[in-house]
Amino acid sequence: MGLKFGLLGTGHWAAETQGAALAAHPDAELVGVWGRDAVKAGAVADRFGARTYTDVDALLADVDAVAVALPPDVQAELALRAARAGRHLLLDKPLALTTAAADAVVTEVEARGLASMVFFTNRFSDGIDAFVRESAAEGGWQGVRATLFASIFTPGNPYGASPWRREKGGLWDVGPHVLSVVLPVLGPVEAVAAMAGPSDTVHLLTRHRGGAVGTFAVTLDAPERAQGFEVVLYGEAGRVSVPDGDRTAVSAFQVAIDRLLAQVAGTPGDPLDVRFGREVVAVLETAEVALREGRTVDVGKATEASPVA
Repeated sequence: MGLKFGLLGTGHWAAETQGAALAAHPDAELVGVWGRDAVKAGAVADRFGARTYTDVDALLADVDAVAVALPPDVQAELALRAARAGRHLLLDKPLALTTAAADAVVTEVEARGLASMVFFTNRFSDGIDAFVRESAAEGGWQGVRATLFASIFTPGNPYGASPWRREKGGLWDVGPHVLSVVLPVLGPVEAVAAMAGPSDTVHLLTRHRGGAVGTFAVTLDAPERAQGFEVVLYGEAGRVSVPDGDRTAVSAFQVAIDRLLAQVAGTPGDPLDVRFGREVVAVLETAEVALREGRTVDVGKATEASPVA
């Protein structure tokens, strides 16, 4: 019998990625499913032979860990609740929508010695993971140019109707994917500038500790012929492109399960735990302030910025 998991969420990602991965993992047991829509929760639970829960606390009482596939603000609240109940956390990106909410989760995880992972899909591909580790060890990078132009607002796209994605856009949805690759290589971001462009694109400049500079462009509403994902590092070694992912989302999520299990078994921490998830949120929150106020903002001082008039 494997580690007992509860699944919080009932949408496409919850069912097709997290639920499917948990149900097929040899060392995990999907015990139950909770969702804000009990009918949908029942459908997901029935599909994977799990129990439907209408009360979150009842589910938490029956499991060792939770996997969460919910909007970031809802996720942060329930992750904190689960951590306070002593449950390990397998969360989706972004961890939260504010640094304060992310800090609360980190504090609880650290205080209780819990295992945690934040799922940045491509970071669990073998090729990309190796590239990030090798590039970080090599050093000498002066910057990065990254473009992630997605398009989800098309008929039939399972994510296009998501209210939080429409509100927060590419900065918060695909931005974490780029940052998950760049931050371990260039180091922590110290300051951010931002500007809005056509097709709801956000353009970022990041200054990293040590002097490297990143340029990013992200959107969820790119023209069809402009769609693509490209991350190019440049520095003393020349120009090097980040490789494509080599795993399906389900397979990548199973790697995340493996790494959570390793922590539960005693391996300390993980490069993609809630601490790293919090670092990503801090950059995104800073970028949001920089975009709104038209100025460069130091990371860690975003909440001190003047409010919108």
